[in-house]
Amino acid sequence: MKSSILSRILAASLALACGALYAQTIDIKDAWVRTSVQGQKATGAFMKITAKENERLVAVASPVAGVAEVHQMMMEGDVMKMRAVEGGLELPAGKTVALTPGGYHVMLMDLKAPLMKDSTVPLTLVFKNDKGVQSRVELKVPVSTVEPGVANGMGADGGGTMMGGQKH
Repeated sequence: MKSSILSRILAASLALACGALYAQTIDIKDAWVRTSVQGQKATGAFMKITAKENERLVAVASPVAGVAEVHQMMMEGDVMKMRAVEGGLELPAGKTVALTPGGYHVMLMDLKAPLMKDSTVPLTLVFKNDKGVQSRVELKVPVSTVEPGVANGMGADGGGTMMGGQKH
């Protein structure tokens, strides 16, 4: 009997430990990808990211694009410039960082086909925390001409389905 109880306690402890290992520390909301047309080779993906601890968005990938990078758009005088974010995008603990048109965003380049409205795009986001531990979040992101919730006059309240995250 003691052996049976001990086995159950051990199994429950192991399950809790595994759950903690894969606990998600990143919250992603309002994710969407802008539609593209035939011949267009690039588009943007946008979302709101909140990390529970200090993290960096260090890599992005998608099978729909040859290249995926975190970019920043900014004004320098009267000229709008866009460039890749070197070293990853900082995500301070508890603060929501918005990836928006005209600011930080995911740039999908070398598109393999046009991205049609009402389809979805798989995105893989790779994060690294202050301890150097990486986590990966898989998303299925809706393709739209406008931010989710804007077309119907309501505030954005969803979009992008987190498929899971895992620590590496």
